Amino acid sequence: MLGSWPLPFHPNLTNNNCVLTSPKSNGYNCIAWAAGDTTRWWWPVPLKGINYWPTGIPRVETLEAFIQAFGTVGYSPGANASLQDGIEKVAIFALRLGALLVPKHAARQLESGIWTSKMGSLEDITHIACDAVNGPAYGEAVEFLARPRPG
Repeated sequence: MLGSWPLPFHPNLTNNNCVLTSPKSNGYNCIAWAAGDTTRWWWPVPLKGINYWPTGIPRVETLEAFIQAFGTVGYSPGANASLQDGIEKVAIFALRLGALLVPKHAARQLESGIWTSKMGSLEDITHIACDAVNGPAYGEAVEFLARPRPG
């Protein structure tokens, strides 16, 4: 069963390539989920003062700011979507607006090689391929980051 997100926004998600893994929650979002934080909503532009953003990172919706934010929890750029033993990866998704890339989503690769995403304030999911969440809401994966897998 698919989740509660609008199907036209995520046309690649199907019952065959994703599974719901948690109920709806507005306590954290996809960026926080990818960073391993289920206690805060990470976003650079404050919404009613409730957003968290790492100290010292520019509060702008740019790819560079998101890369820097993930850097505060140990991720570095230069990775790809392939599974690597002992390495945890994050994909940053963005919409292309002319020459601009506007970040909209992040997903984290699990030790099995499948990916996990938090769908805004909706459910968490696992999806077989990173690009399963590509679409008009999130755009496509434009940057992959990596760090040693915790634990």
